[in-house]
Amino acid sequence: MKYHPEKHHRRTIRLRGYDYAKAGAYFITIVTQNREHIFGEIANGEMMMNENGEIAKQYWLEIPLHFPNVSLDKFVIMPNHIHGIIIINDNIIGAKYFSP
Repeated sequence: MKYHPEKHHRRTIRLRGYDYAKAGAYFITIVTQNREHIFGEIANGEMMMNENGEIAKQYWLEIPLHFPNVSLDKFVIMPNHIHGIIIINDNIIGAKYFSP
């Protein structure tokens, strides 16, 4: 189903005033622009990642290299979005900058 802004009214589920930089486990969703299927397709009930999907996976797995205080839990890449759990640990060291 395509996203239709007049039909699909999205509200934020963020807690007002909560500091999302605090230590904790966070479930995140990253959605592609216009919900385009840029990461692959579902075939026979299985996700078949294309080159973009493999790149997204690679960069997801590299997050802790850029943010040493972050660790990763489960994640899944779908044709038009990524779900994952990021864990921010107490020992904040800071980000490392790497060019893409």
